[in-house]
Amino acid sequence: MAVYTQVSAEALSAFLTRFDAGELVSAKGIAEGVENSNYLVDTTTARFILTLYEKRVDAADLPWFMALLDHLAKRGNKVPPAIPDRDGRLIHELEGRPACLIEFLSGVSVTHPTPAQARAAAEAMGRMHAGLADFAQPRVNSMGAQTWAEQLARCGRDLDSIQAGLFDRVSQALDRVLADWPSHLPVSAIHADLFPDNVLMLGEQVTGLIDFYFACTDIRAYDVAVMHGAWAFDGTGRNYDAQVGRALIEGYTASFGLSDDERAALPVLAEGAAIRFLLSRAWDWLNTPADAMVTRKDPLAYLRRLDFYAEHGATLFA
Repeated sequence: MAVYTQVSAEALSAFLTRFDAGELVSAKGIAEGVENSNYLVDTTTARFILTLYEKRVDAADLPWFMALLDHLAKRGNKVPPAIPDRDGRLIHELEGRPACLIEFLSGVSVTHPTPAQARAAAEAMGRMHAGLADFAQPRVNSMGAQTWAEQLARCGRDLDSIQAGLFDRVSQALDRVLADWPSHLPVSAIHADLFPDNVLMLGEQVTGLIDFYFACTDIRAYDVAVMHGAWAFDGTGRNYDAQVGRALIEGYTASFGLSDDERAALPVLAEGAAIRFLLSRAWDWLNTPADAMVTRKDPLAYLRRLDFYAEHGATLFA
């Protein structure tokens, strides 16, 4: 989460009059994350999250996201639905941006997950995949493998300002990964961004899965690979926690399952996920406005993951 678009108290108070949500008491910008502008909103009746969708989220996709969350919620998954206004509308405009008022879920995001927490989160992903098995509406992955060459070209040699030789290193890795990218694995709707900060927990219990704005239709096991890279390393990408890594695979396998083909593909899927986040972080690193209330994330943390998976992936998921 982040804040790019500022919302005045007057504008927010007027916005809330569309809902049966009480009157504004306080609102606080949430700095974590890099995608949308988010506020924690307290009213006289409840607490909400206000999300304003920035340029990376296409407003035309918002009905798809709302349908996905509704589908999951109806199947018992702990996800935050958008709040309808008095006319039943979910999607609005505020300060020139598409906006939704979203149910607040209790819980906190863990910074240093334990194996037990990792297992619980992976089990929740498995339940999510089970719930999405009959979700028939497709959405192309806007950050999928078919986009990585273009993303690399867009960053160009500016990557070398982050680390000398970075453009060539990523280019070579991308050629290798795309040559081995699987085309025979099951696809479904996936979260595609289930980092620890997108899982709410109380102790070892998952209380919510949030931030579905990269959700899409793609290789289902790719979701597992994204989660593995996000949870099993420290923030620098230098240190791999083997216990957390095993717990993730065990938890997902227990609640949903991996075929032999999916497990065999996890190394290249994990390398691909590392490239995806390296490139998006690099672009944000190079282009985030200086005055944005946003936490920039180090792209080199995913270069280190990429190197780790390239060296150890063949034995890591066996």
